[in-house]
Amino acid sequence: MAGVYWYAGEWFDEEPKILGPMDHAFWLGSVIFDGARAIEGWAPDLDRHCARAIRSAKVMGMKPGLDAAQIQALCEEGIRRMGPKAVLYVRPMFFIRKGLGAARPDPDSTDFILSLYDSPLPAWAGFSAMLAPFRRPATDMAPTDAKAACLYPNGARATAWAVERGADMAVMCDVAGNIAEFASSNLWAVIDGVAVTPAVNHTFLNGITRQRVLALFRENGVPVEERALRPEELEGASEIFSTGNYAKVQPCSRYNGRALPIGPVATKARDLYFAWMRAQPRVVGEAQAAE
Repeated sequence: MAGVYWYAGEWFDEEPKILGPMDHAFWLGSVIFDGARAIEGWAPDLDRHCARAIRSAKVMGMKPGLDAAQIQALCEEGIRRMGPKAVLYVRPMFFIRKGLGAARPDPDSTDFILSLYDSPLPAWAGFSAMLAPFRRPATDMAPTDAKAACLYPNGARATAWAVERGADMAVMCDVAGNIAEFASSNLWAVIDGVAVTPAVNHTFLNGITRQRVLALFRENGVPVEERALRPEELEGASEIFSTGNYAKVQPCSRYNGRALPIGPVATKARDLYFAWMRAQPRVVGEAQAAE
């Protein structure tokens, strides 16, 4: 895939090879990342993604050598390098090089790399999901208050379990048995005409796209609730949909074998989000985007 990469003060057109078997990040997974989007010149909530990368690094005991504004400036430069029509995934990452006594990470060895690469938005077509037996951990079990790479294998095995049984995606509960999220995005259900999303309890990522859609719903009079959501409630939901950086808003068209419509609330969420995005300034500038 086409992309650009920034590492140690230089831009590359191919992935720089930066890790070896003795690096702490390679060996023990001391990596955080954030995921933003650039969509034909717009970079929605890029500042918030960059700020979260810094917060995640600090939660993981790292010592970031750049601040959020510096990361944002690099992201914007990379977006301009890829051109005004590109649809990109934008991924700043911090990682640890060395350990202190093997397992303990050395904060002074924190390193940084930025990747921007072609990544088309998924089609607005719906996906199937099913409830998996794997749960999201609590904050005393894992660094759930960071966007840490080590959290993602658990979601990946939940999704693999669902795929083996004919679904595209897994739904996961939290340690209390309430619905937490889809394995890689936030979950919404429409129940009695209300858009319900699980209340933040620090077992799942409070996604930036989730926060944006929540605010847009409230600003536009869409009934919405953040609360505990029981698994059995999904069985009677009139709509289920996801929000997340990769796909933004996507409808779930089948849950636990039950067909679901691409309904008006999910459609409203998508329309509101992209209308909001297009009202923001383009990173590449109006003139370049019009070329």
